[in-house]
Amino acid sequence: MSAATETTMREPVPAGDDDKGAMRALASALTGNLRQSGIFLAFAAIVLIFSLAHDQFLSPSNLTNIVLQYSYILILAIGMLIVIVAGHIDLSVGSVVALTGAVAATLVIREGQPWWVGVLAALAVGFLVGAWHGFWVARVGIPAFIVTLAGLLIFRGLTFLTLSSISLSPFGGTYYQIANGFQNGLFGGYGVDVFTLVVFGAAVAVYAWTAWRSRRARQRYQQQVEAFWWFVAKIVVVAAVVMWFAYQLASSRGLPNVLVLLGVLIVIYTLVTQRSVFGRHVYAIGGNLNAAQLSGVKVKKVNFWIFVNMGVLSSVAGIVFSSRMNGAQPSAGNSFELDAIAACFVGGAAVTGGVGRVTGAMIGGLIMAVMSNGMQLLGVETAWQQVVKGMVLLLAVAFDVFNKRRAEAAR
Repeated sequence: MSAATETTMREPVPAGDDDKGAMRALASALTGNLRQSGIFLAFAAIVLIFSLAHDQFLSPSNLTNIVLQYSYILILAIGMLIVIVAGHIDLSVGSVVALTGAVAATLVIREGQPWWVGVLAALAVGFLVGAWHGFWVARVGIPAFIVTLAGLLIFRGLTFLTLSSISLSPFGGTYYQIANGFQNGLFGGYGVDVFTLVVFGAAVAVYAWTAWRSRRARQRYQQQVEAFWWFVAKIVVVAAVVMWFAYQLASSRGLPNVLVLLGVLIVIYTLVTQRSVFGRHVYAIGGNLNAAQLSGVKVKKVNFWIFVNMGVLSSVAGIVFSSRMNGAQPSAGNSFELDAIAACFVGGAAVTGGVGRVTGAMIGGLIMAVMSNGMQLLGVETAWQQVVKGMVLLLAVAFDVFNKRRAEAAR
């Protein structure tokens, strides 16, 4: 390797080794991607505020409850992110959650079928709902806003018909354990569940290895990378936070089943959105529809499968929610679509499409979950909770608009 190449691949180091150079590097790292760094800083600030305001906020039992109570919103946010990135919106997901839960309850509770029959039926209904929406949006050309608004009404009505306007409960057994069960005791432990710590430790190791591979790949292609000390610092901070969270879960009831499901979905959809042809086509459609069409992207086909995917993930959320509630209610899922949309926008998705990441949507969903849980612990009235969450959503979108205008002005 020549000296010139080595110089090109060398990591940019702050001017000098003094504290001022390090501070300049830190400031550059934080402001280099203001959208993403702002999300993490806001999340950290909100957690800090509620932890100071209530001594039980960061307790093992409350952290476990946050995971159990808001996991279905995070599942919906994954599918909603793909919809929003493509330049669409889906207003029907709350009704689909209710309908799929109702179908599962009818088969398992009323008809006495095995739990897996209810799960498969719910997934099939979600697939058909997504295909229904995809047909009208992709093939007929009706805007997704109108199609899914109609779906909100249609599937809510079908939920009432399926349940005969009454609630069904309880599921019990394996179906109940989907959202209420835990994986613990497999490796033993003394006051904490070792299995939970091992799983999270393995996840941290994979994250560090993936980050290192990505860094080395950028160096091989002679691309600029951050200073090594900053790279290591990020890995250490992430590892510390994740393992602290793992210890809290291990000190309570162990690893929730629903967190395992959510983790698998996050990994799958991160790969789909960032590494697959389908994911690149979704971003292309949302970024510039005309350019995507001229580039040979099959827009109708991609849009169809976007809504099929949203329907399936809505059914997964419906299974998790009905399991968590141990039954199905005609009014289940009310306003879930608003929570999922808010999670995406707070997490950095652009209102015009083409921008957004799964990790950002997860952080956005956690921000909304932490705010809801924290305000409940503090005894804030439901009306004021809605006001606060609405203001957070408005400010997040305003921040996105501000960043775009600043970027355009800098050109």
